[in-house]
Amino acid sequence: MLTLKQIYDNKEAIIAGLEKKHFEGAAAAIEQVIALDSDRKAAQQKKDNASAEMNRLSKQIGSLMKEGKREEAEAAKAATAALKENIREYEEAMAAAEEAQRKVLLTIPNVPYALVPEGASAEDNLAVKVGGFKLGEKLQVLDQPAEKAFSAEGAAIALRDWPEEENPEPENAKLPHWDLAKKYNLIDFDLGVKITGAGFPVYIGQGARLQRALINFFLAEAGKAGYTEIMPPTVVNQASGYGTGQLPDKEGQMYHCDLDDLYLIPTAEVPVTNIYRDEIIEEKMLPIKNCAYTECFRREAGSYGKDVRGLNRLHEFSKIEIVRIDTPEHSDASHKEMLSHVEGLLQKLELPYRILRLSGGDMSFTAAICYDFEVYSEAQHRWLEVSSTSNFDTYQANRLKCRYRRAEDKKVQLAHTLNGSALALPRIVAALLENNQTEEGIRIPAALQPYFGDDMIR
Repeated sequence: MLTLKQIYDNKEAIIAGLEKKHFEGAAAAIEQVIALDSDRKAAQQKKDNASAEMNRLSKQIGSLMKEGKREEAEAAKAATAALKENIREYEEAMAAAEEAQRKVLLTIPNVPYALVPEGASAEDNLAVKVGGFKLGEKLQVLDQPAEKAFSAEGAAIALRDWPEEENPEPENAKLPHWDLAKKYNLIDFDLGVKITGAGFPVYIGQGARLQRALINFFLAEAGKAGYTEIMPPTVVNQASGYGTGQLPDKEGQMYHCDLDDLYLIPTAEVPVTNIYRDEIIEEKMLPIKNCAYTECFRREAGSYGKDVRGLNRLHEFSKIEIVRIDTPEHSDASHKEMLSHVEGLLQKLELPYRILRLSGGDMSFTAAICYDFEVYSEAQHRWLEVSSTSNFDTYQANRLKCRYRRAEDKKVQLAHTLNGSALALPRIVAALLENNQTEEGIRIPAALQPYFGDDMIR
């Protein structure tokens, strides 16, 4: 949530940023916030004036009674009672203005950083780095170090200009993962429909073992990178949903338990980040680095066809999330470290990947800057998103009231929050199955073999 200070200090820049994110009515929304703040201030001034007058009269009442001016004292008492009622009305007006202002602020997205490209859709996203396959001439510019790729100086290619002929196409036809799942008895999609419904697959035998291997591999890698493992609840209350920005923006995509007014989490970001709601953290404790494996639940309504077949889009899936709380001065470095961590996972899994800097129109409601990681599916001939890694600046922290105390001057201020998938399993599994199929079976990448217990799925 934007702060009033941000709005007052940088009003025009805020409006321009919201327009970059294609938020309709940006100027009107900001003006409404300012108008409601003026209403609150006006009510506050009236309350302060009434309180001062009431204090003045209260002091006079005793003196008037001592002087025998009973009639004047009673008039002062009556005036004091009227002022008390006025003060109550002014306080109600202040609270109403504050609540109305909060509701408007909750509908306003975060402002994107200057590095975020202009654009209204995914076609405007910029590919900034690639790896894991032989590069054609047009993509050589994206074979660049991370410190360059994640800066304004790095090379980038808009997805609309992506050279399709340079996708890492396989030499021979490959089976899609849903056929491989049936061939090797790894995943039963029909059984999931029987038990629950579409989008809830059942993993069997080696398929279940592959899931567990990936979970353990990702958690072990996060531990090596200094992340503390958390095992949070997978249902959260309304305050947690508002704290990280899923509510009210994504309410229709979340599963809601009406009786208890609880929500099934769409990502571990929600419970893990909410650990620090209403907390003041000492600066020496930052950056805080947590990771969590959870099941995630999303309605994912309105999509049909090949984009949702098999593991491409599920209602329940496994994911390892990394979350950081940091200072404003260090959050950019933290973000780059997270991006390098996710890239390292894809390299160890030997998967072809590309990293995208999302355009303003394709970013999430809460992110100030976001990079997506996509892996290439050799059977489906398409890219599959497996991670979004974002810096939220102070936007989530203001909703959460997540603050830190500076060491040098003990000043309390909002922290920065960051998170990313490291990684989401369904499309990783799809790419692993499709890209590693051989006549003998499905090859397991070397880094994953100790966790899977074999070098092949047979």
